[in-house]
Amino acid sequence: MLVNLNEVLLDAQKNHYGVGLFNTIDTDMLEAVISAAEELRSPVIIGTAEVLLPYGDLSLIAPSFVEAAKRASVPVVLHYDHGVTFEKCVEALKLGFSSVMFDGSASEVEENLKRTREIVRIAHAMGATVEGEIGHVGQADTADNEVSDMYTTPEEAVAFVEATGVDALAIAIGTAHGAYKSKPKLDMERLCKIRSALDTPLVLHGGSGLSDDDFRNTIKNGISKVNIFTDLCFAGELAMRANATNAERGMYGYLDTRNAKVKAMKEATMKKMLLFGSDGRV
Repeated sequence: MLVNLNEVLLDAQKNHYGVGLFNTIDTDMLEAVISAAEELRSPVIIGTAEVLLPYGDLSLIAPSFVEAAKRASVPVVLHYDHGVTFEKCVEALKLGFSSVMFDGSASEVEENLKRTREIVRIAHAMGATVEGEIGHVGQADTADNEVSDMYTTPEEAVAFVEATGVDALAIAIGTAHGAYKSKPKLDMERLCKIRSALDTPLVLHGGSGLSDDDFRNTIKNGISKVNIFTDLCFAGELAMRANATNAERGMYGYLDTRNAKVKAMKEATMKKMLLFGSDGRV
């Protein structure tokens, strides 16, 4: 069933588990993630990000995503991740996404507040939810996630939520997007202070590559939504490489390799759901 963030994250926050956002660019990834959620009876968030649109055109993939979410036997949030342009966020809402993230974190604070507030006004009028971001979640390839003066402060988090009315807040505590070059150092004390200051569900970006203990500790200390993409890509790529080595050429070789990829991504998704504690919640 298609739902918005409030219909899954408020329970996750109350009962101290995490719900995964698994970014997807095609129906292979979509099948893997939703079948994992149904098998484990877990709520799930699926979506795509603006930076991924060259690999999966929004107007092309949205109808499949919406239909799959509606047909699913578990709650599915269809979330537009890291929307950096007003136009694409609105397009996603018009195409049936039940939630959007407007990422204005690279802008000046006042501009971020202004643009996020406007997206919230539009999305709420359409029954959708909005995630915002304050602070800077880094890029692993540049290691700028280690620059602590770019992390979110409790004061910034409270002010941002009060000024915008977002339904969820992505915070910077030391994670980064992409594959880490070295073990990230997460600021758990900062997370605890933000959680104590806010009732709004908190989001951890840059989840792929963290240790199991990192996930357990961040969820224990207040994270309700965890973003995953790179780990699914790794699982799918490794499966394709392994299967292609032994597969026969032609149609059946391709189809066998495709099925191996979907199976591997499903297993990777299930592993994360079990780790986040979202299994058996439906």
